[in-house]
Amino acid sequence: MFGAENNIQLYQIVAPILPEIGLLILLLIVLSADLFLAPSRRRSVGIVAAVGSLIVMAANLFVGLGMVNDPVFAQPVLGGMLRYDMLALIFRTMVLLAGGLTCLIALDVPKLGQQGEFHAIVLVATMGMSLMSAASDLIMVFLALETTSISLYILAGFLRDTPQSAEAGIKYYLFGAFTAGLFLYGLSLLYGFTGVTNIYALAEPLGRQMLGDANGSFALALALLLLVAGFGFKIAAVPFHFWTPDVYQGAPTPVTAFISTASKAASFVLLVRVFGAVWPEAAAPFWMSMLAAMATITMTLGNLLALIQRDIKRMLAYSSVAQAGYTLMGVVALQSDWGIASVAFYMFMYVLTNITAFTVVIIVSNATGSDAIKDFAGLSRRSPNLALAMVLALLSLSGVPPLAGFFGKFFLFAAAVDAGYVWLAIVAVLNAIVALYYYLTVIKVMYVDETEDTSPIHVTQAHTAVLAITGAGILIIGTVAGPWLAWAISAADSVASTLP
Repeated sequence: MFGAENNIQLYQIVAPILPEIGLLILLLIVLSADLFLAPSRRRSVGIVAAVGSLIVMAANLFVGLGMVNDPVFAQPVLGGMLRYDMLALIFRTMVLLAGGLTCLIALDVPKLGQQGEFHAIVLVATMGMSLMSAASDLIMVFLALETTSISLYILAGFLRDTPQSAEAGIKYYLFGAFTAGLFLYGLSLLYGFTGVTNIYALAEPLGRQMLGDANGSFALALALLLLVAGFGFKIAAVPFHFWTPDVYQGAPTPVTAFISTASKAASFVLLVRVFGAVWPEAAAPFWMSMLAAMATITMTLGNLLALIQRDIKRMLAYSSVAQAGYTLMGVVALQSDWGIASVAFYMFMYVLTNITAFTVVIIVSNATGSDAIKDFAGLSRRSPNLALAMVLALLSLSGVPPLAGFFGKFFLFAAAVDAGYVWLAIVAVLNAIVALYYYLTVIKVMYVDETEDTSPIHVTQAHTAVLAITGAGILIIGTVAGPWLAWAISAADSVASTLP
């Protein structure tokens, strides 16, 4: 009997942190392999990191789908630090997939693929994002966020001999350090006024403070504004988006793909958890209106600035800002049945789509030595499959059926309408039309514009595998959206009982 009880306790401890345990073991393997392998064989370190991350993802899914609905995990676990629910399972799947694919697309990038420390830092960042996906305590929120952020600062400036990469790393660090200070001060104010750090226990004392003390209401409003600033930086929402174009352009392209997908997905799930639990019901309308205004400005400014870009990475950077605006509609609609589900569905689509786009950018950049949009001219003749993959990514981002992006936007729009923000959905539809123009411009360059260099573009096996995985995902989620939506709805249901 004693042994059975010990096994149950071990199961309760291991299951919620299975991805972190797997990533930690994989990290030790990667560092050991990099230490002992000859330089000529260090490319295999990246393969180990990529395949290992995907194995951890599969194991987490296999174990999680069987255990995540266990009544044992109905409440936060590990001392209240983590919540082991379907929302955590979905977003952990996203970040593990993005981490594995990032290691895979970096394999054939000069100065990255054979650097074991690069893959090790990607694994550490993935570990931080995995913890972000399940964090249920303010202490764990900050620790996970900073574990991720510091790793990403290093990755952005990883190419020390390249001025653009060094500049990207410094800018990302300076902006990140400033907003981290604001975020931490906001967390400290929340703790000071409530005396608790578990995010699901904050709403009740916050409600008392806001309704009973005018001075306390002002201080708490300031605390929540500081949290908005911290999350706004991580998701690249206006007016906290200034770092995005320079970092996206200057960082190594695999890192840009990683930041734009995994980091954004982990930040959104953390935003949903914290603000869904922290905002008292009486104060929610004000904060939701503020977020609706932020979403409007973010998607509009992102799309307008993307129109004038001539560099593909800067264009995708402003596109990423606009996508953050769309996704914020789901956060605005948290009180709606569609709110959390639409965010989960959209982020899963976005991870697949953006990794597809940046993988094509890496291949074309390696062939042409440039990231300019004009250098995509004639891509349909130089590599038809590569051009097709880029078309899938761009049309999915623009929301063209029957690709995954269409259903992603449709569910976000439905969430906004269901929550009573019809005007916000209309603004989003108009922005989607604007975005279609600059996405179609890139497609026109690939299929219509002429180029002097007509030599075929070589696509490595690693890049082919990534494009096959992500391209298939875009098509499957778009044509058979039902199961994925059901998964997202189950994630929303798993946290609905914790929201005020």
